[in-house]
Amino acid sequence: MESVLRNPMRGIALKVSSVVVFLAMQTFIKLAGSEIPPGQVTFCRSFFALFPIMAYLGYRHQLRSAFYTANPVGHLKRGTLGIISMGLGFYGLLHLPLPEAIALGYATPLVAVIFAAVFLGETVRVYRWSAVCFGIIGVAIISWPKLTLFREGGMAAEQAVGALCVLLSAVLGGMAMIQVRRLVEEEKTATIVLYFSITASVFSLVTVPFGWLLLGWSSALFLIAAGFCGGVAQILLTESYRHADVSTIAPFEYSSILLGGIVAYFVFDDVPSNTMLFGTVIVVAAGIFIIYREHQLGLERREARKAGTPQSS
Repeated sequence: MESVLRNPMRGIALKVSSVVVFLAMQTFIKLAGSEIPPGQVTFCRSFFALFPIMAYLGYRHQLRSAFYTANPVGHLKRGTLGIISMGLGFYGLLHLPLPEAIALGYATPLVAVIFAAVFLGETVRVYRWSAVCFGIIGVAIISWPKLTLFREGGMAAEQAVGALCVLLSAVLGGMAMIQVRRLVEEEKTATIVLYFSITASVFSLVTVPFGWLLLGWSSALFLIAAGFCGGVAQILLTESYRHADVSTIAPFEYSSILLGGIVAYFVFDDVPSNTMLFGTVIVVAAGIFIIYREHQLGLERREARKAGTPQSS
């Protein structure tokens, strides 16, 4: 195991930087155009992300070892869930206002708590169950105005489908998070990141027969930039965990809704509704409470291990 110099402020700075670059990725995807098929967007996001990721692993002298895996089936499962989740999420991103797409994506950690209890047998007590239920109410408040637009047709119906796709993406994203938790027990982080990008790139090619577009220069450049941003953001996120605990930096993920609102206003002329803002406050509050409870439980488990460790005389 490599030694890590703990520096919480550096970890927070890297986390916020990853949020900014992920937001740039989402902005480039929206600028590329809503008519581009999600499979084509997913390929560009995954394939061009490989360049900064492999350069980073080469710089850390981890590239050769990152290709070694003892669980290829596990990576295949994670890749399958992740690629479908990503494609659905990109469809929603292309057809929804940016802040709403971001806010609905916050449902993923809520779903992950449910799946952790069901599939991993984790003990989830009343506090976290209450937070999950509270958060789901917030998600319903955000999504309901969009989901009622199905019958109107046209762009309104596309937004309804987009909202539904983001919700389905959150469910599959939660399942992918559970698979990642299983993988980290025996696989290096570098291996998980590398194989997901490779798997997503290959799997997204299956959508070529369904009609990829011949892109103009601007759309192509936007998608290439989105891919590079996705890879760089993943690197920044990975580095942030080297310097601070997850519970310390995870709440800064929610800065994306503020930054996304600013970008949406100045770039896309989108103004969030009061309903969307109210629902977002509920979802963010639930997410932060879950992070807080995870931190408290982690402290309790460490104290229990200390108490159960025999002391040398």
